[in-house]
Amino acid sequence: MADRPRDLAERMARRREAGGSKPGGRSGDGYLRETFTLPRAAARARAEAFFARYPKAGYMSAVETWRELPGGDIEFTMRRLPSAD
Repeated sequence: MADRPRDLAERMARRREAGGSKPGGRSGDGYLRETFTLPRAAARARAEAFFARYPKAGYMSAVETWRELPGGDIEFTMRRLPSAD
């Protein structure tokens, strides 16, 4: 008999709990993440500094997510590989 959706959800939750000791909640994908909440100008400067320190070509750096908060600040998550190959 095929698994029920609940069985699948429980299996996924167990896997997440077993590997969820790393910060960011996304263990196993190899990326390091940093989340910032800054005013717009400072957020732009921080992202530029991040890319200067960890170039996209070497570290696969990216702005993973971003959103504008009600007060006008920008919350964003930068990701990169631990080392350049």
